[in-house]
Amino acid sequence: MTEPNVAANQTTSRMPRTIWMLGFVSLLMDTSSELIHALLPIFLVTTLGATTFTVGIIEGVAEAATSITKVFSGVISDWIGKRKPLVVLGYGLAALTKPLFPLASTVGLVLTARLMDRVGKGIRGAPRDALVADITAPELRGAAFGLRQSLDTIGGFLGPLLAIALMFWFADDIRTVLWFAVPPAFLAFALLVIAVPEPERRVSDKPNRFPISRAELARMPASYWWVVVVGSVLTLARFSEAFLILRAQGVGLSLAWVPAVLVVMSVVYAAAAYPAGILSDLLNRRYVLMIGMAVLIGADLTLAYIPSVAGIFLGVALWGLHMGFTQGLLSALVADAAPSHLRGTAFGVFNLVCGFMMLAASVLAGFLWDRFGAPTTFLTGAMFTGLALLGLFLTRRRGEAG
Repeated sequence: MTEPNVAANQTTSRMPRTIWMLGFVSLLMDTSSELIHALLPIFLVTTLGATTFTVGIIEGVAEAATSITKVFSGVISDWIGKRKPLVVLGYGLAALTKPLFPLASTVGLVLTARLMDRVGKGIRGAPRDALVADITAPELRGAAFGLRQSLDTIGGFLGPLLAIALMFWFADDIRTVLWFAVPPAFLAFALLVIAVPEPERRVSDKPNRFPISRAELARMPASYWWVVVVGSVLTLARFSEAFLILRAQGVGLSLAWVPAVLVVMSVVYAAAAYPAGILSDLLNRRYVLMIGMAVLIGADLTLAYIPSVAGIFLGVALWGLHMGFTQGLLSALVADAAPSHLRGTAFGVFNLVCGFMMLAASVLAGFLWDRFGAPTTFLTGAMFTGLALLGLFLTRRRGEAG
């Protein structure tokens, strides 16, 4: 077997330039989005007077909107045989929504801005993932999705770091700090337009009929639907990161330092995603996914039973580690299983199902939090993760027995 360090070096040298460019676009946009996301739950609760249940509804509805939109954008990208126009549209819409957050004076306007931002994410998500699969050799897919996810996640901790510095600089003036999310979003859009080309596609790569038809979906192999089931159950166990922020505030972390929660999560996520992708190319992807599920159970138990600042940051670090071992891997599994001419549709359907699960998970988390307290919320997440892990283990045993 190839030594891990040698394999990593060979993988990096063979990675298409477009993957790097898409990664840097994601980095800039995520810096913008996570600066807002790090402060938005506190902004809603302390400035606009929203309840935790309301935060859960907003986060769940926003993520569901993302997933619904991904279906249509993925299908359209397969149908027209082009990915970039939809990716550009999605990033452009997301950039245009950023000024709405600091301008918001009501929960309704925040919901509108959040929905528009997530619709933009939905429009770009499935075509971008399909684009990554289109231009990457099968033996590099885990690494390619891991690399793009790592660069995306670097933005995930740069945004909160910027939020922390600016909150100190502007004496906790959240509205002023939110304006700093605007420039990186427009830089991401410009880089995408200039540096990411549309790849050539063969005529055979286009579907014979509209991809969302029953006949085309029936051509999806059973292995693809297995990935959909596993991803949806795991999403039900993993509610919005907004609840990590609220948990940190609840144990006494000061307002200016609350964004550090996302910094820690994203640093670990970014550090883990690319190595986990390379590992999944060398080993069975299912084993790597099981590791990620086990880590999420550890994160939930830590967040439930260690109600201190140190305990919260340990739990958040484990949460980030689980993300690194699952999110890029699930995308690689979809790419592996889906026919090339239906990749956009495959990513769209996968994200639709997971989006509805995220809606259910976030609403349930908000309800349990308000009614029974934070520990119950995280223990419920651990229970769902355990069920997903058990199901994956039994599926593996059946496969071995057969």
